[in-house]
Amino acid sequence: MLKNPDATDDVRAAVGQAIRRAREAAGLSMRALARASEMSQPFLSQVEKGETSPSLSSLYRLAHALGLPPSQLMPPVSAPRGVSVLRQGEGRELQVSDAPGAASGRLLSGGAGHLLEVVEYRVEPDADLGGWFESDGEMTVYVIDGEVEVTLEHEGSWRLGAGDAISHPADIRHRWAVVGDAAARILLSVAHAHPAVART
Repeated sequence: MLKNPDATDDVRAAVGQAIRRAREAAGLSMRALARASEMSQPFLSQVEKGETSPSLSSLYRLAHALGLPPSQLMPPVSAPRGVSVLRQGEGRELQVSDAPGAASGRLLSGGAGHLLEVVEYRVEPDADLGGWFESDGEMTVYVIDGEVEVTLEHEGSWRLGAGDAISHPADIRHRWAVVGDAAARILLSVAHAHPAVART
């Protein structure tokens, strides 16, 4: 568990250690994991050393390559079975992708030991949303403000406005797009099939 969830250096180090431990447990070389997750080996090395932070899309690609829920690669915001209060302006910011101008999300709950992952997004109309995502478990997307189009691969697309929600299995590849000229605020909840295990 992080002693200071808002300390950037602590977050980078904890995420890097989690990725390295998961890679070693899977018996993968750094080169093999970099290739499987479609990123460069130098970048992965920097991530494992805690020198840089991976984007949310990079975390999802790494988790998919390792056969793990993405939350297992993130340090917990609070101790398992504990109580956590997050005030306005607090919480870890997660870039959705590595592209310039990428949207970002604020992690409200999640990490090792948790079944539930909750992220709040504020997305400008021209922000990069990272393409397709997939995970384990089930997810619900709730639109607080603005308008969003949610596309599920081979299933269809749905346009959601403020107060609308869509739920679906998280292993269906999905992507979002902001509709119109106004920013959107979105709450994402993912209920993982199994709690992520914090490795020591």
